[in-house]
Amino acid sequence: MGLTDPGQKSSAEDRARRVREMFAKISPRYDLLNHLLSANIDLRWRRRAVRKLKPLLTKDARVLDVGCGTGDLSIELFEKTAAQVTGIDFCRPMLTLAQAKAPRLAFIEGDALRLPFADASFEALTIGFALRNLASVEDGLGELLRVLKPNGVVAILEFSQPVGGLFRRLVGFYNRCLLPRIGGLLSGSRGAYEYLPDSILKFPNQETLAGMMRAAGFEDVRFENLSGGIAALHTGRRR
Repeated sequence: MGLTDPGQKSSAEDRARRVREMFAKISPRYDLLNHLLSANIDLRWRRRAVRKLKPLLTKDARVLDVGCGTGDLSIELFEKTAAQVTGIDFCRPMLTLAQAKAPRLAFIEGDALRLPFADASFEALTIGFALRNLASVEDGLGELLRVLKPNGVVAILEFSQPVGGLFRRLVGFYNRCLLPRIGGLLSGSRGAYEYLPDSILKFPNQETLAGMMRAAGFEDVRFENLSGGIAALHTGRRR
């Protein structure tokens, strides 16, 4: 996590614990609500990320899906490429669901800020809708770079800032006013669906995240907006 004073470290650890507990609580209905509240657009976003990576992956390339949750992106990678896919997440109930959906895949419990792998272990990395949940985005990017092999590629799929004033306001209204009510009613945890729009607002926009990736050491950094910027797909390479 970098150098911090004890108070900062405690605060970061407490935030991580609360995020983990929140996801554990909503895990039984996580997939259902993801697809329902996004009108299944989230599935299209994941497919786009895999299509972007597929031409860059050699047969049996090692791919790590960081913050894999219930495994949707890991499974898409496994089914659409010839890569060896491993998923990692710090929320055990999410991993239990992922393993039930894909028994042939390897899912590991672990922290994205302290990945249990040696330097330069993977040809490719993905992280879908998890980077903004980390206590430090900068440290998370540094850890991704560490485990990526030279010339390896990373794909970051994350909520972002919609383009266009009116569209941004409409998405903001949905996220602030409708999402917490619907998500809370169906999941039993309104707080989790209040956290979601709050975390999106606090997360760096497309250009800022691209700059953070370059500062972390990634090269050839690019991004494309998905669904008008509701989400964005960033890619980069390690030298």
